[in-house]
Amino acid sequence: MDSVKSRAKTTETSLEIVDGLLELGGATIDELSEYMGLAPSTVHRHLVSLREYGYVTTTGDKYRVGLQFLTIGGYIQRQITEFLTIKDKVDSLAEETGERAQFIVEENGERVYLYTEVGQSAVQTGAYLGKRGPIHTSAAGKAILAELPQSRVKAIINEQDLPTPTSNSIADREELYESLEDIRDRGYAVNKQETTEGVHAIGAAITNGKGSPIGALSVSGPANRITEDHLENDLRELVLGVANELNLHVKHAV
Repeated sequence: MDSVKSRAKTTETSLEIVDGLLELGGATIDELSEYMGLAPSTVHRHLVSLREYGYVTTTGDKYRVGLQFLTIGGYIQRQITEFLTIKDKVDSLAEETGERAQFIVEENGERVYLYTEVGQSAVQTGAYLGKRGPIHTSAAGKAILAELPQSRVKAIINEQDLPTPTSNSIADREELYESLEDIRDRGYAVNKQETTEGVHAIGAAITNGKGSPIGALSVSGPANRITEDHLENDLRELVLGVANELNLHVKHAV
């Protein structure tokens, strides 16, 4: 049992070191040692193993997270039902709207960017593949929540709570439940500066043949361009149309 605990602790430390490298954007052994409160020898030992397996790389004396994670991520991406079709639909949404389009999935109660593309007028919002965040603050995230069983939604809220990235984020459980009921009725969700100040978004869930959500499409952009009228009319029709096509494709795929 002690050896099992020791191996588990070693793995935990290695993962924490990877997280530290991500947070620092790369670091020397001494910088990482100071940041994490670990002995340089301990940090070095873990980095040697991580580098051997491709999980970290070095430039001079600086260590960075390696592309082995991208290799794994690319594999995981393609395990999602009909990923290539999803990619095509996101690309077309980005091109047609000129804004940022994305496909988001839920994992461990968080939203995760599975794929994203930018149109010619899109602004940088810090979104990237694999980025995580509170699921209840995004249009795509709320669209997913609206399709999940109530017991699962409650479990997510109990585990993740309701963080509020902006003053517009929903912080009250009952308000969220009421919002999810509205989303189920109309078939889409909106995000009006709930994730990022000055950014609006609209999203719709994609479900499998059993009615369970596999993720959600969304389009986001600056509030001065994606006005409430544009959000609730032109973009709504476009996003719902593409979501309907994708839903049909996923449900009837062999």
